[in-house]
Amino acid sequence: MKMIEQLEQLRIATQLAKQLGRVAFVPTMGNLHDGHLTLMREARKYAQTVICSIFVNPMQFGANEDLNKYPRTLDADIAALESVGVDLLYFPSIDTMYPKPLVDQTKVEVPVISDLYCGASRPGHFVGVATVVAKLFNMVQPDVALFGTKDFQQLAVIRRMVTDLAMPIEIIGVPTVRNADGLAMSSRNQYLTSEQRAIAPMIYAELKQLAETLSQDLSQLEQQSADSQRRLAEAGFEPDYLHVLDMETLLPLTDQSQQGVILIAAKLGAARLIDNIEFTCAPK
Repeated sequence: MKMIEQLEQLRIATQLAKQLGRVAFVPTMGNLHDGHLTLMREARKYAQTVICSIFVNPMQFGANEDLNKYPRTLDADIAALESVGVDLLYFPSIDTMYPKPLVDQTKVEVPVISDLYCGASRPGHFVGVATVVAKLFNMVQPDVALFGTKDFQQLAVIRRMVTDLAMPIEIIGVPTVRNADGLAMSSRNQYLTSEQRAIAPMIYAELKQLAETLSQDLSQLEQQSADSQRRLAEAGFEPDYLHVLDMETLLPLTDQSQQGVILIAAKLGAARLIDNIEFTCAPK
């Protein structure tokens, strides 16, 4: 695996890679787990060359989120990427990504969708995500990029950005990778105590129960959603939101909605957990 820090070297390497065929790209912030590695394995199905980036993006951290506490495990990440056959790792410095102070940095904003749900709870977060992904896309110039569907809203933001800015990149969403007990794999899980880890799978259990109910009967949507949040709160979670939405628009369900998605975010101790589940809306 090639490891590159400088943009000039990256451009040379990607130009050579494109002569061999398609290039697939998986951007990450490191601290890799099997969910990330699944993206790398999937990427190989779409391209001859697989590139991963590791960059802890300060622009997507809010005022009350500690950037310095984000785990940095580069040596372990390198070993993991080599184990799944990644061809190139790009790990740019802060100065390479943001040569100017963040307040002076040109930013990319996807309107409306960026201000909802996680965007409402974390103002400016999706501006940071869209900006860094746009920059990485310009640097790597991939043919295809892969993202996990666990961050459903993030995936929607990136898809909208790529469409609106006419970027010639195919965006692939890869299903959430879960532990055996249903908890979605996430770097945030390591913040859970053993007691919290034992109850964390309740989030997915509630999602499955709610999705099953709504696929049969939408008339009790508000009551069933409130009951799920109540049960989570009683178990020790601090629910941030639970929204039942049209999967295509990420807006509330309408009579025309056919596929729905339930988005949830809740704090459990020091960890803010997010998850989602898709379902087919009950017949009208």
